[in-house]
Amino acid sequence: MSLGAETAAARLKKPSWKDPRLLVGILLVAASVASVVALVGGSDKTTEVYAARDGLNVGQPLTEAALVKVKVRLGDLEGSYFSADEELPDHQVAVRLVPAGELVSRSSVGRVDALDRKPAALSIDEALPKEVVVGSRVDVWVALPDAKNGYAEPQLMLPGVEVAQLAPGSTALGATKSTQLHVLVSQAQMPKLIGALANKAKVAVVWNPAGAP
Repeated sequence: MSLGAETAAARLKKPSWKDPRLLVGILLVAASVASVVALVGGSDKTTEVYAARDGLNVGQPLTEAALVKVKVRLGDLEGSYFSADEELPDHQVAVRLVPAGELVSRSSVGRVDALDRKPAALSIDEALPKEVVVGSRVDVWVALPDAKNGYAEPQLMLPGVEVAQLAPGSTALGATKSTQLHVLVSQAQMPKLIGALANKAKVAVVWNPAGAP
């Protein structure tokens, strides 16, 4: 047999179980299969966490009555939300608006003293734009009474504040003609607003589509 034939025969020789190349190949295939199984198994894992039942307003206490349990796939974000298996923390409130059905993240709640905004009630006589809903942003304009039984030129007092709550208002006779609008006001803004309301200022609300001051 020629040298070339011997070389070809060596290449075609059935590999032995002791062949290191075969063992390495088997290990690589096994590792690949294991990683795929682990990835699929991890992506299919569901966790039961809390979501807002009807929405959480800023300052609203965090209670089980205000929440609903849902099963979701969170992956690496699992630790960012409240698991339904753990007890809810005491004396915690929503520090931002959590719409109905949204998962309650740990960053959306905190202690009352962590609130940097507080809801202030405004009575609005004019019809509000349909875009003014809970969670939207509005500009609050105020016109103070003048010395001529009229009102001074309106001034923008609260630019881009968030709407926390909407409710029908009523007159002394019980006829619904106004809207009670609660907006979130910072501590620095509160004195001017309270002063304007105490002086019977006229208040107007304008929808701010930009969503910010």
